[in-house]
Amino acid sequence: MPLYPTTSGNKRLQSISSHLSNPSTTSKMTTKDPITCHVLDTTTGRPAARIIATLICQSSPQSTSLAFTAVTNSDGRITNWDAEEKKDRNGKQISMQSMIEEHKGSSIWQLRFNTGEYYGEGKTFWPWVELTFYVKEGEHFHVPLLLGPYSYTTYRGS
Repeated sequence: MPLYPTTSGNKRLQSISSHLSNPSTTSKMTTKDPITCHVLDTTTGRPAARIIATLICQSSPQSTSLAFTAVTNSDGRITNWDAEEKKDRNGKQISMQSMIEEHKGSSIWQLRFNTGEYYGEGKTFWPWVELTFYVKEGEHFHVPLLLGPYSYTTYRGS
């Protein structure tokens, strides 16, 4: 017996199938920056949406002037970051990937979450949560944050 025995069901299945096999729609869904994160609010057991985050490479003085920013989505995730328009001394656009490659081996990055704005002034002990970690060239790094108003924990995700 077919999964969708009706004509409308077949059209729906074809529509979904064509969407998934269309490179113009899937490339946007699968492209992630080398560093991603996920925030879960432990008081609600739900993703923490709309937290402003900043990501900075700490490995070289010129890197610290470039900040990548993003806001967690409805699932509490950041998979792509917005970079300030910066160019290197040769006029080439600086990207997160180029910064990671610039530091052969590993580089140090800082991820800063504006948790005070998320919970509200005076409703959290942590106005900011700052996480500093190593990134190795050629690897993807996922940084989950389990967040409460008076505690947090993190680990290296996959």
